[in-house]
Amino acid sequence: MTPRPPPLPEPVAPDQQSWATRARRLFFGAPRNLADRLLFHKLTLVPFLAWVGLGADPLSSSAYGPEEAFRTLGTHTYMALALAVAMAATVFVISAAYSRLIEEFPHGGGGYVVATSLLGPRTGVISGCALLVDYVLTIAVSIAAAGDALFSFLPMAWHGLKLPVEAATLAGLTILNIRGVRESVLSLTPIFVLFLLTHAVLIGGGLLMHAPELPATAASVKSGFNEGLSTLGIGGMLLLLLHAYSLGGGTYTGIEAISNGLAVLREPKVANAKRTMAYMAVSLALTASGLMLCYLLWHVMPEPGKTMNAVLAESFASETFLGKPFVILTLLTEGALLIVAAQAGFLDGPRVLANMAVDSWVPRRFAALSERFTTRNGILLMGAAGLSALLYTGGSVHQIVVMYSINVFLTFSLSLFGMSWSRRPGGAARPGGRRHFALFTSGFLLCATILLVIVVEKFGEGGWMTLLVTGGLVVLCFLIRGRYETVRRKFAKLSRELEEIPEVAVGAAKPVDPAQPTAAVLVGAYDGLGLHTTFNIFRTFPGHFKNLVFISVGVIDSGVFKGEQAIESLRKETDETLRRYVELAQRLGIPATSRQTVGTDAVEECEKLCLAVAKEFPRVTFFSGQIIFQRERWYHRFLHNETAFSIQKRLQWAGLTMVILPARVR
Repeated sequence: MTPRPPPLPEPVAPDQQSWATRARRLFFGAPRNLADRLLFHKLTLVPFLAWVGLGADPLSSSAYGPEEAFRTLGTHTYMALALAVAMAATVFVISAAYSRLIEEFPHGGGGYVVATSLLGPRTGVISGCALLVDYVLTIAVSIAAAGDALFSFLPMAWHGLKLPVEAATLAGLTILNIRGVRESVLSLTPIFVLFLLTHAVLIGGGLLMHAPELPATAASVKSGFNEGLSTLGIGGMLLLLLHAYSLGGGTYTGIEAISNGLAVLREPKVANAKRTMAYMAVSLALTASGLMLCYLLWHVMPEPGKTMNAVLAESFASETFLGKPFVILTLLTEGALLIVAAQAGFLDGPRVLANMAVDSWVPRRFAALSERFTTRNGILLMGAAGLSALLYTGGSVHQIVVMYSINVFLTFSLSLFGMSWSRRPGGAARPGGRRHFALFTSGFLLCATILLVIVVEKFGEGGWMTLLVTGGLVVLCFLIRGRYETVRRKFAKLSRELEEIPEVAVGAAKPVDPAQPTAAVLVGAYDGLGLHTTFNIFRTFPGHFKNLVFISVGVIDSGVFKGEQAIESLRKETDETLRRYVELAQRLGIPATSRQTVGTDAVEECEKLCLAVAKEFPRVTFFSGQIIFQRERWYHRFLHNETAFSIQKRLQWAGLTMVILPARVR
């Protein structure tokens, strides 16, 4: 008589969950419900919220971009007027180019996808690596600049706490982003609105109050130009202006964030993205150029322990009834918006990482979504890397801006060159060909010029570190891709060999008998690993198993979750894979059936499915395949998942038997 298996454990009630599970749910939120048909709608943003979440990065750069440019002018502040015009024009040119880019790449991906599609995968991985480093530094510079703004109205004796406070803020923002995109953006929207109001008062009021001085300022600018011509010469003046213009390049950073983050926008994505881009371009141009003009009109000069915006706000408040409270409110909202700006790094950095993971340039686990539908692994990596950059630079905004701007304009240059090349005269005919060619070419020349000047001028002040880290990351990506390709070729060969099996002459397919010994096979794709595992069951246990049950979990990762129909499409693909396995078993004359589900966590969903199968088939034994290597290396566990071992531990705890059959790779 066959002994009865032990009873299966009942699901854990919420009040009986472990303290670790309750703590995780408290910080990160409860899991999303896949059965909710409005799930994708709830996770996406309307243009205004997208402007908050994605446009905060470029808008907040007005806190350090114009200041870096104005400081570089030194005593030649008369050039500020030309610099303000150049800044506004550059913002509109790059934004217009990226609006056209969004039309051609409506599924997002930004610079990585554009460069890969138009210039090839090798160029694409360079753009992707540059973007990853860029988004890490986006987080670092935003938090560092926020610290500078917030400590500008605090006593100098407190400035020793600035770096620890910045590190704690970064950690808190990491947790907030793991909870989900929309929740983090909604909670920060009031800060964005207050920033707009306070800076509209500061810039608008500052310009109006000193409007009577415009003729005198214009005369001063004219005499300054004449003096500059006599002392520096036209060449020296152009070099100084170009140098200041390039170091103000931090002003334009984040413009690409909208094209990278199309996945978080609500339908119609293209129209909403272009509207968001328009909001961002107008607000950034007015804020950056307005601050530059205010520096000039109010004769603002740097002061120890204060940002130039803080000096401007104090000067403005001293001549109005607003007083100190306005200064504090302005700097608080500026610092808070800079914290919001770090969202761009947490929103788009993991998305770029996930796109590269889908293409096997980085470990594939970075494409996985958590139960909150966030790329948790990517968010944690971006947070840790951002903290490292913050500590390495000691929170120095000047040093981070130099490192930061290089990769921003490298990505801009590659994307706009690719778009320009695709519309070159004599190429494939496209709508608006010549007009768009001129737009993309001018944008490319602007970005390439800024990139060249920054690299040459600031190589020794941190530029070398950016180039070294980005280059090393590119090399690492090629090594990872090569490793995946080697394994893929070996299993492709195995698949071809195993699919050439002889037909077995059988009658009509027999139904499965739950009372008979059953082998439940955990499979993913219809590939060499699944076929190898299925055949090895009967080689290892000849004549024992009378049924086969194929189990599969359709894993929703960032490469799959592109819209509201994604989950249903994944179900159909998983059903098709299981159908092929069932047909294979029937060709071998073995009764077979299948069970499937979809989810973001393969281990957890597979455990639930296996427990249900065990109730239906009491004499079941579970099987899974696992890639093993002749010589195990430390990096194998990062590149190749160990899902089978994780599932085995859970099923063994439930009193079930699971056998892992090795698939050897030499």
